[in-house]
Order: sequence, then C-alpha cells, then structure tokens
Amino acid sequence: MNLKQLSTLLSLSQTTVSRALNGYPEVSEDTRRRVMDAAKRHGYRPNPSARRLATGKAGMIGYVMPTGATVDLDPHFVEFLSGLGDYARTHELDLVLSPTTVDDEEDTYRRIIANKQVDALYISSPLPVDPRVTLVHRLGFPYIVHGRADGLDFDYPFLDIDNETAFKEATRLLIQLGHTKMALINGDNTHSFAIHRERGMKNALAAAGLSLPDHRLVSTAMTEEQGYRATRRLLESIEPPTAIICSSLFMSLGVVRAIRDLGLTIPDDVSLIAHDDVFPWLKPENFSVPLSTTRSSIRAAGARVAARLAARISGQESEPTGEIWPVDLIVRGSVSAVRI
Repeated sequence: MNLKQLSTLLSLSQTTVSRALNGYPEVSEDTRRRVMDAAKRHGYRPNPSARRLATGKAGMIGYVMPTGATVDLDPHFVEFLSGLGDYARTHELDLVLSPTTVDDEEDTYRRIIANKQVDALYISSPLPVDPRVTLVHRLGFPYIVHGRADGLDFDYPFLDIDNETAFKEATRLLIQLGHTKMALINGDNTHSFAIHRERGMKNALAAAGLSLPDHRLVSTAMTEEQGYRATRRLLESIEPPTAIICSSLFMSLGVVRAIRDLGLTIPDDVSLIAHDDVFPWLKPENFSVPLSTTRSSIRAAGARVAARLAARISGQESEPTGEIWPVDLIVRGSVSAVRI
C-alpha cells in the first residue's frame, strides 16, 4: 500500500497522513494513532527517499560510537540501546551507529551533521564541560545528553538519574547501621556520573563527622575483574572497610568473589551495596546473599531518550530541558549492623 492508497482508505489528505506518520505536532494524537494503526494493519512502509523529499527528515536517530582496542563495550550501553530501540521500532524511527576512534570523534560529528544523515543525536557518558555537547549545541543540531556535562556555560537537554542522592542515601543507611570505615569502588572519575556518586557519599559521611580517605576510594573500569582486584586491595589493607559501595552490579560479582576468597562473609564481615540498572539476566535478589542496591532502569531511560528525540525532531520539544530521575534504595540481606 502506498501513501495515496492509505490516504484514500482513511479519508484524509496525503499531507495529513504524511505528517501523522512523521510526528508533526499540528496533527492531533487521535489522528496520529489512527494513521499509525492503519499503516501497521495494512503493511504500509514509507519510502525513505520519498519521506526525506517530502519532510526533509531521514527518520533516523544517530549515535557516535567510539571503537578501538582501548574501548570496552559496556553492558549498560547494550541495555540502554534495547530501551531506545523498543521506542524507535514502534514509532517508525531507525537508529544509526557511526563508529569512530576517540581521536576522530569531533570530525565524525561534523560529518554526520553536515551530511544530514540523521535527524537528531544522543550523547552518552558525558564528561564535565564535554566538548561533544558544546560542538553539537553550537552547530544548532537536535540532540539530548544521557547524563550531565557539568560546567557548561549554556543550558542543554538531558536525561539523568540522581546519582548523588542515591549514593548519599546508601551511605546514610550504612552509617545508621554503625559503619564508620567504608569504601567506594567507583567508575571512571573523569565521567560526571562517577563524580556525582563520590560527592554523594562524601557529603553523607561529612554530615556524620566522617570522611572517605583516599586509600578507600577506587576509580576503575566497571568490570567483574576490576571489582575483584579493588576488593582484595581494600580488604588486605591495614584498616579494611566494614562496608563497600560499588558503582555497578558487574563490579559486585568480583567484590563477592574476593570476599569469599578471603574467607569472609556478607554481611557479617563486610556489608555491600551496589548500583543496579535492573538487568533482566542478572538479578541482585538471586545472589547467594541477596544484594542491596540503588536502582533505576536504564532500559526505561533509553526509551525516554528516544521519545524526547522524536519530540525534538518534530518540534514538539524545543527547550533545553533537564530531566533527573529519582533512584530507589532496595535493602536486602547484604547489609547489617557492624560487628563490634
């Protein structure tokens, strides 16, 4: 079925049908839903070239993906893409990944925008004063940041979770249980999320007259192996911590293994809290000792970023709105009062 036939079937103009299919704001939600339902029922698929000519839109969301020997594919990224893809698939959008080296990132962004290969971009794992955000913003191209790039001198659209409060609340729980010697196994401290998590923990400790000494603060790649190595170093030190907070469920696999290998137990010897992004295939409640976590769905974040990008493409969203999601603290069996 082509556009003309679909228009005749619905008794609507071809222009209205085209605008409904491409998310234009002047089309009512009822009409858009009616058109989308009919298109799906009758197998209508817009011709990409015709759509570009008619609307000036490619119907594509872009992501510049660093590759190379020094770049690890983070499972969090895969889960985020799943959420983004779920939304895109049901809203006639495609996702374009543009691989690049770290050194060529800026040129890749410029090329994509100049060639109009996509309608909007999303930027992930932002750094403070992130040059990618500055570049895309100055070029006037639609985008959203997943996370926050602190220190920029302009407002920008973003979606983030409240990392600072999440780690503050986790630390306060441990303080209430009597822990005064805590450690943080964090992600890469050049990224904003890790900076916010460290700040949250330190603020909670400071409010209780405590501190986080440098030898109990580890910044590393969020992998099982790095979690294991960091935990061994911490627990084999002169004054080992009685509680550990780590920034990833994957890290916590290594933390648990290290504690076991040292002949210690959770939570009697070491209490443990991890950040958990609700992976369907790695559930904290299924650990040998159910794991306490701070929780926010990264898959839901992916879907929300896609929805906001679609709104920016269609003109329904134009303001540089920041969106911060709260994080739940789920208490399970991996924390207890400190042993005296």
